[in-house]
Order: sequence, then C-alpha cells, then structure tokens
Amino acid sequence: MLQTNKIVVIGVGNILFMDEGVGVYASRSLKENYTFDPHVDIVDGGTLGFKLMDYFQDYQRVIILDTVSIKDKPGSVYDLPAEALMGLSEYKQTVHELEVVGMLELSSMLEEVAEVSVIGIIPEDIQSVEINLSDILRKQMPILIEKTLEILEHTGVSVAKKSVGKDIDNIIDLYKYPSTVQGS
Repeated sequence: MLQTNKIVVIGVGNILFMDEGVGVYASRSLKENYTFDPHVDIVDGGTLGFKLMDYFQDYQRVIILDTVSIKDKPGSVYDLPAEALMGLSEYKQTVHELEVVGMLELSSMLEEVAEVSVIGIIPEDIQSVEINLSDILRKQMPILIEKTLEILEHTGVSVAKKSVGKDIDNIIDLYKYPSTVQGS
C-alpha cells in the first residue's frame, strides 16, 4: 500500500563495471552530504532488479539513479519519467536496465503504484572491470546530484548540505576499501 508523501531515492548499478556503478555512488553521495526534511529514504539498490517492485508499491515517489544507454555524449544527464523508458528499447543495454524497465512495465499494471522517474547519465565505460568512474562521469556527478536535489525540492523536500561530507573519491573508496575506510 502506498504511503502518502513517502519518497525514496534508489541508486542502481553494478560497481564492478566502472560507470555502471554511478547510481550507487550518487545515492551514497546524497546520503553522506545532505539532509532532507521531510525524511527521504536513500537506498543502495545495486543490482536489486525485480526486488525494486517493493519500492514501487510502498512509496509515493521513487527516483532511480542509473546509467541510461541511449545515444548521446557520455556524461549527459536525463530526467526520464517511467513512461518514457518503457517505450525506449535502446535503453535496455545492461542486465539491471532490463530489470528496471521490466519492473516499470509490471508496475504499470497495478492499481496503486509510485510515481517513478529515472535520473540517468550516459556512461563512457561499462566494460572495464574496476570499481571506479571514468573522468567524464566524475566531472558530471555534481550535475546528476543537482538534478536529483532539484526534483526533491520540487516535491516539497527541504535539502540542506551537511557541514562535513565526502567527495566522489571518498565515496568510491568506501566501496573499494570497505573494511579500512571509517564511516561506511
């Protein structure tokens, strides 16, 4: 059952394949660097796939942070409503993109479902096996974060930057060296 005014931001992707993990890093960056009033749940969705359905049914608003495999310059940021993705066959390039679109298509058949959108960024490298981001996605990360914050503010959420936070290098290090980095 949908809970009124309940919002979740879910970062999805596989951090083992360079830019594929951008959604996970972006969600962690939001959690480490901002506070939200009213509360916003920030979730590392990794490669949850079909388990995303729970969020689509329990929240009024779902914002997914992810790569989008459409033809454009790497680093380009898009705000895509769920309906736009369902008809976008070129978006489905990775396993988790297939699962996200599959969940959107299934949820469209439900009586009650969250308002879902994807804030996506065009990846440069989703082939290399490395916990990292390409230089272009590192440079564009602030735009991805800013777009997400704009959407949250538009829905009535007050956003405040924490006085002490973590930059993208620190965020990636939380995943590269989880047992040696404090605060993970």
